[in-house]
Amino acid sequence: MSLWEYANPVKFLSLSARLQPFLWGAAALGIVVGLGWGFFATPDDYRQGATVKIIYLHVPAALMAINAWFMMLVASLIWLIRRHHVSALAAKAAAPVGILMTLIALITGAIWGQPMWGTWWAWDPRLTSFLILFLFYLGYIALWEAIEDPDTAADLTSVLCLVGSVFAVLSRYAVKFWNQGLHQGTSVPMATGGRTVSDVFFYPLVISMIGFGLLFIALVFYRTGTEIRLRRIRALIARSKRNL
Repeated sequence: MSLWEYANPVKFLSLSARLQPFLWGAAALGIVVGLGWGFFATPDDYRQGATVKIIYLHVPAALMAINAWFMMLVASLIWLIRRHHVSALAAKAAAPVGILMTLIALITGAIWGQPMWGTWWAWDPRLTSFLILFLFYLGYIALWEAIEDPDTAADLTSVLCLVGSVFAVLSRYAVKFWNQGLHQGTSVPMATGGRTVSDVFFYPLVISMIGFGLLFIALVFYRTGTEIRLRRIRALIARSKRNL
């Protein structure tokens, strides 16, 4: 069995229907446990006080904001190379989820940073790159809506996704590229295995990150299925108009 079989809309919808109950349940469990543990069962930080607990929203949302764009990049490349419509629709479906995660990351970052930095916003490299990523999400969604032909829209948004990937990388590694920023380093560096948070904050954070990741996957499956059905409806309407 090949993964390319699921480029067939019927097989994708069948797979999605089987996976979604597990994904929704696991996502809800991870988020409830992670946020509940983090907000109510961890101590205040000696410097930041209770404000530090916003990490359980900010870090998972920021992680998903970046990874959503990378997922869109992979789906867009598949569309450009193999012309599978499901991949183009999956990229389209992921964009509103990604922009929501980016918005959560920006808002929670401002709330978290204000007591530490004395300002709600600073033109820090990571903050600025995240703001640009947010604008790319807006542009991506607007471009899909502005073009009537779906294949042309998929082509142009795929190119935009390639360009925007530069800022997704900058959002992830801006602290390493520019040392003068206010933003701290990565709390949970996946590549090195090191971390800057203690165990009492780390474990609920990981559970929350897993919950957000599963929520993202569940939303993408759900929204991709919706896009496939809408595409079918539009095709049927267009066919009926031609037959009149």
